[in-house]
Amino acid sequence: MNSKQLLVDALAPALAEHLSADEILNLIEVPKDTSHGDLAFPVFQLARVFRKAPQQIAADLVEELDTSNFSNVVAVGPYINVSLKREPVGAIVVKEVLEAGDAYGNLNIGEGRNMTIDFSSPNIAKPMSMGHLRSTVIGNAIANIAAKVNYNPIRINHLGDWGTQFGKLIVAYKMWGDDAVIAADPVKELVKLYVDFHEVAEEKPELEEEARAAFKKLEDGDAEMIRLWTWFKDESLKEFNKVYDMLNISFDSFNGEAFYNDKMQPIIDELEAKGITTVNEGATIVDLEELNLPPALIKKSDGATLYVTRDLAAASYRKETYDFAKNIYVVGNEQSVHFKQLKAVLTKLGREWSEDMVHVPFGLITLDGKKLSTRKGKIVLLEEVLKEAVDLALEQITAKNPDLANKEAVAHQVGVGAVIFHDLKTERMNSFDFNLAEIVQFEGETGPYVQYTYARSKSIIRKYGKEISTDLTEAFGLTDDYSWEVVKKLMDYPRVVANAIERFEPSQVAKYAVQLAQLFNKYYGNTRILEDDAQLDARLALVKAMTVVLKNALGLLGIEAPEEM
Repeated sequence: MNSKQLLVDALAPALAEHLSADEILNLIEVPKDTSHGDLAFPVFQLARVFRKAPQQIAADLVEELDTSNFSNVVAVGPYINVSLKREPVGAIVVKEVLEAGDAYGNLNIGEGRNMTIDFSSPNIAKPMSMGHLRSTVIGNAIANIAAKVNYNPIRINHLGDWGTQFGKLIVAYKMWGDDAVIAADPVKELVKLYVDFHEVAEEKPELEEEARAAFKKLEDGDAEMIRLWTWFKDESLKEFNKVYDMLNISFDSFNGEAFYNDKMQPIIDELEAKGITTVNEGATIVDLEELNLPPALIKKSDGATLYVTRDLAAASYRKETYDFAKNIYVVGNEQSVHFKQLKAVLTKLGREWSEDMVHVPFGLITLDGKKLSTRKGKIVLLEEVLKEAVDLALEQITAKNPDLANKEAVAHQVGVGAVIFHDLKTERMNSFDFNLAEIVQFEGETGPYVQYTYARSKSIIRKYGKEISTDLTEAFGLTDDYSWEVVKKLMDYPRVVANAIERFEPSQVAKYAVQLAQLFNKYYGNTRILEDDAQLDARLALVKAMTVVLKNALGLLGIEAPEEM
């Protein structure tokens, strides 16, 4: 059931000549003050059509409406305020949730088509830092939401396994590397070498030229360079997978930049054949001045390729391989110009499917207000943060529920979930400062708060100890304000899911989960749920419906819902 659609259906006959059903739907508001009803329709935009004062239009429309689905319909100034009939609507909504189960909120927006999602994409020979968290969890949540609305998500980890940084690393390794030290802790030592290179290069800029030459040898297939690069890559993937296992995230493809080395030349040839490229100081570029964009650099003067060249090949490969309906890039906002250039070049090549490519940018995570930087050695390791979050969760669980049987497993769900939730409740374009102690709290708008609400609800159901019936009738019995707010929030879930995928904004789901948990806790605090009276079965049906939706919302975010805490 869609409450707004009920009002659309009531208004449409009277407004058919002036507004479409979609236009009516987009105008409907939800009053902030629940005493003003459940829905409101403003009539300002009809004043010119009817040539009447908005107050009069509202009063006249109220007389024409079919009010069979509403307990109250009233004109309040230039608004039509309506209240839904609580008992029949509550029965329908709760029954729908219980019968659908995890499928409640499923939509057919994607129609089974493929959506490729490029996310996480750490650089080889560097550990996964807190700087990788946002792309990783936002991308995974988008993939989960995409599946909910019937896209087939294809999770792609476009590894940073190519580029001049490997030249720098190889030069540093050959100058200062110690095989025994590297073997003991490969990624940590490789990062140290990378940081050392930049510190020394500030005094000896000629090292930068040596690094470019080393990378060119790697591109040309030098056996020793390839051996070192393969070693760096294999060791890095082992470290990355430790973090992905903790986050319970998997990928369908780890094809990184190097995978496209033999796929770039046909694109370069086509650009040149169509006269799209020009040569500027020896470098091959695509001029994008007419779009107010800097030129896209396709090849350096020494013949080395760049990010945009490989991304052109990658986009083409994904279209040929997966025939995507949408090709999503979950990459920081600082890369916005790059993706505009990428789409512009593909458009010049006549690739109409470039319109289906979407850059999903996001803001930064800072620590004590400062940006994290691998180059300067300011690294906060994601694995260590997740472990610390689990430890903090275990401390609190032990203090609150020392007899919990599976404390360690629950602490993992809560600690990791807290980190994910804190990221995803933030609108992705907003930056935020990371404070672990505040994140792993059981109070406030946190992941543990939402998880605890779910566990508390499951505890109520266990105490009830009987089968919860879905045979609900219009004599549902629940008409109080607290249960009604929960019903309305449950009814809103499909709209939230649709809005989240339309905007590629997982925070819509995270905020919804907090709001649902808050409304349920108000209900819990003001209701004797297990009191043996005529509404007992209805109350338990509402509790169960809430657990179904709350667990599903957490699942879309990539967060587990513990049965006990």
